[in-house]
Amino acid sequence: MRTPLVTVILPAKDAGAYIGTTLETLTRQFDDPASLKLVAIDDGSRDDTGTLMRRYAERFPHAEVIVNPRPKGLASARNQGLEHVEGDAFCFLDGDDWMQPQRLSVLARRLNELGCDFLRTDHVTVKTGVRTLVPAPYPWRETVGSPREAILPDDEPTMVDYPFAWAGIMHRRLIDQGLAGFTPGLFTAEDRPWIWRLHLQARSFAVVDAPALLYRRGVSTSLTQVRDRRQLDFVRAMGEVLDIVEADAESDRFLPKAVWSVMALSSRHLVRSRRMTPSLRGEMRAGLRGLLGRLPEREASAVLSRLDGPRRRVLAPLLRTVGIAA
Repeated sequence: MRTPLVTVILPAKDAGAYIGTTLETLTRQFDDPASLKLVAIDDGSRDDTGTLMRRYAERFPHAEVIVNPRPKGLASARNQGLEHVEGDAFCFLDGDDWMQPQRLSVLARRLNELGCDFLRTDHVTVKTGVRTLVPAPYPWRETVGSPREAILPDDEPTMVDYPFAWAGIMHRRLIDQGLAGFTPGLFTAEDRPWIWRLHLQARSFAVVDAPALLYRRGVSTSLTQVRDRRQLDFVRAMGEVLDIVEADAESDRFLPKAVWSVMALSSRHLVRSRRMTPSLRGEMRAGLRGLLGRLPEREASAVLSRLDGPRRRVLAPLLRTVGIAA
């Protein structure tokens, strides 16, 4: 039996309402089903997610279904999948998203032709039947470049602000180099340190055109919708981003971008925390206070001067407590 061209890592929890569509689209990626390996992780589901995974696994010559009796979270489940990658290429897919036909065939071919470490693509969001194209924030297409040159400028959207793990394909050498994995145990914002590490330490990448990945927005079980303590992991994730950047040989060059990201995203989480319970909101604010307190004053003040008024007003009370004038 031939070695698969692409391994698809598909973790899901309680995705029974959508995962049938997700899995069905995987049957339309290659003319030869043996070109794809499915690694599906049932992460503690209480619905028929696992049943559907096993049913579709029978349709692929290469397939494994991993069952976690209790949820490990998306980061840890993706790491489980990385241990089962076969072939030269792999990608991630979430249980409520789906792909247009031949997407992976195109991406596998372009990864081989361009010879780079990873490819990124645009994606399409789907909410209440409305589809919206979201471009990858990089102006050059079909051209191999340095991932770290796609991090700046600090105050505009760049590729580290486009952290979606499923928006592309990767060469397996990233696994060998220790760049493909996620911080174990992170339940949210797991893609933030992941994307920074990838862009600072991988050798080459490209943004290419391909059949679309469609991303459902507004799904009630998505962590972007819930307001429980899993959201507190944002603080740990962004703290890790600062650690990664500070350890880089060009930390002075990239630290302003990391500070911008921390402050802009912290303002968003402060607004979101208003819908949390009082005790959880207090924990979030305490965590964000510690995170903001890590920021170098010069860079933080420079970023603050360029933030829009609403974000400055949201951040001001916490910034004052850590000695940064707002």
